[in-house]
Amino acid sequence: MEYRNLGASGLKVPVLSFGAGTFGGSGPLFGAWGTTDAVEARRLVDICLEAGVNLFDTADVYSAGASEEVLGQAIRGRRDAVLISTKTALPTGDGPQDWGASRSRLIKSVDDALRRLGTDYIDLLQLHAFDASTPLEETLSTLDGLVRAGKLRYVGASNFAGWELMKSLAIADSRGYSRYVAHQVYYSLAGRDYEWELMPLAADQKVGALVWSPLAWGRLTGKIRRGQPLPANSRLHETAAYGPPVDDEKLFDIVDVLDSIALETGRTVPQIAINWLINRPTVASVIIGARNEEQLRQNLGAVGWSLTKDEIARLDEASSLTPPYPYFPYRRQEGFAKLNPPLIP
Repeated sequence: MEYRNLGASGLKVPVLSFGAGTFGGSGPLFGAWGTTDAVEARRLVDICLEAGVNLFDTADVYSAGASEEVLGQAIRGRRDAVLISTKTALPTGDGPQDWGASRSRLIKSVDDALRRLGTDYIDLLQLHAFDASTPLEETLSTLDGLVRAGKLRYVGASNFAGWELMKSLAIADSRGYSRYVAHQVYYSLAGRDYEWELMPLAADQKVGALVWSPLAWGRLTGKIRRGQPLPANSRLHETAAYGPPVDDEKLFDIVDVLDSIALETGRTVPQIAINWLINRPTVASVIIGARNEEQLRQNLGAVGWSLTKDEIARLDEASSLTPPYPYFPYRRQEGFAKLNPPLIP
């Protein structure tokens, strides 16, 4: 397993990490992801650690905290061998203090997460979304205080717009607060919007990307193809409305190329899609999920080999989109590109 520094920090994370959204799954969304109990979770953690995957990602909103509870049980007795990443800010109830990133909410959320996880510190806490109702100074000073108190090691963001992330970094720098070292983002062959603004920002500010849904919400598993109905057991029947939008025809074009490369290399479609991601600029770790041991072992096979330049070029071409303004001139006009060349041509 390859390890990379997370952003500008000294924290080294594996290029593959494990998403615990399937742990303790309940409800229409997380129940469709998976319903892994503590015994099954411990086995999956065993397999991850054997492969060098020691970063486990969860959130307080996953199955109303059950994911954190099951993860805590699965790592019991080996806390020092793992890194825990969790998230907060999204609503966990209907009360006025049950959502956001205010001082009172953050302190309570962290204490609740520590209790559910059965630990006295969290390696990485990320804000699950930007809270426009709370002054950034309040949010960032509180996070800094939690770091100084030893309850958090590092802090990060998730699903932020470019200006939201940059403003947060600027305030942290100006006040001497703990800085976001990670941005958990959606990025896949079927969803490359991360590249327009967030990737250049991450490269400039040294913020590492933790990639969620690398298989485009289950669409790049190799089971969905042009002219075929959704498999009967696909979670997309229940969860499509929750995930990122994907143009079907574009998706099928990408899958055609993935199928071709899979036939040539003997790799699976998910392995190829994940391998393409781990070699993109600013990506620190790709979060993989699995409902069972077979899925996990297959996804772990995405590392230890490399796509050829030709294979990468074919995938890039099939998945490319014309970026929106103001980004397209820098991709399409030589003069613009000379002033500000894109990270990915």
